[in-house]
Amino acid sequence: MASMISSMIATPVTIRPSVSARTGSSVRMTAPKRVAGRSSLVVRADANLVATVAEVSPTVGILGASAVIGLAATLIAADPNKRRTEMAAAADGDEMASVKNYFETVGADRWKKIYGETDEVNKVQLDIRTGHAQTVEKVIGWLKSEGDLKNCTIADCGCGTGSLAVPLAMEGAAVTASDISSAMVGNARERYETELAKGKKAPEVAPNFKACDLESESGKYHTVTCLDVMIHYPQAKADAMITHLASLADERLIISFAPFTIPYAILKRIGELVPGPSKATRAYLHAEKDVEAALNKAGWKVVKREMTATNFYFSRLLEAKRA
Repeated sequence: MASMISSMIATPVTIRPSVSARTGSSVRMTAPKRVAGRSSLVVRADANLVATVAEVSPTVGILGASAVIGLAATLIAADPNKRRTEMAAAADGDEMASVKNYFETVGADRWKKIYGETDEVNKVQLDIRTGHAQTVEKVIGWLKSEGDLKNCTIADCGCGTGSLAVPLAMEGAAVTASDISSAMVGNARERYETELAKGKKAPEVAPNFKACDLESESGKYHTVTCLDVMIHYPQAKADAMITHLASLADERLIISFAPFTIPYAILKRIGELVPGPSKATRAYLHAEKDVEAALNKAGWKVVKREMTATNFYFSRLLEAKRA
């Protein structure tokens, strides 16, 4: 299961961000500029994130600097809960049940297309695919740099379409791949079977694909991975999730999350204020210090850090080992 900031940005708003691998802490607003006859608001941050928001409002072009800052504050403070409340109500008030419902239905098809090989994707979806693939490549590189993966026990929790679990299995790891959505698990299993049909060698231990939420995951593994799942958890639940995942790992825990910075929060809020069928689940950004604090509390220490940032995909990656 995966859903990053990209899924919160709707197509009616033109947003063209450019992000470096750094994350920043402060925001600097520039005066409005005219671009090809359109009024544009440019938001700059220490993270080198530059978001050009055009046609949001015909009055944006005449806003002064203080008004621009006020707009940013309003976007962050706004609380578009109506759609979320309706979605949760349909699942009897259970937020995680609503997430499961989404990924059992339209979400499964949507993310299978985005993370698959089909050409039937738009430029934004292709950018998301590229960003996620970069995160997967970094994880595999980290794991392979520390030794042979043959028969290494790995639990990929929130495996989604199997974009990480299947490559790890093909490297010889003994993989348990789980997801809250049985539809997504089916997509992951199909991906594995497709790799075998291409003539790739099957691992000695076949991967175990199962529908299971994170809280119910059990067992002991050399390594536990959980990519792009924390976006569905508020910080308190994310802390509990990290503690639980850490209890499953003997040697290594690798997690990724959408990082909280002011620029990312602004982009997220802009996307939320524009309705769209793809924005079907609540999304949470997490401050890196909070995630690291949860790891430390569980007895783990961050040993590696990476940031993947394309135009529409932002993901902070951490590897932790027992302190």
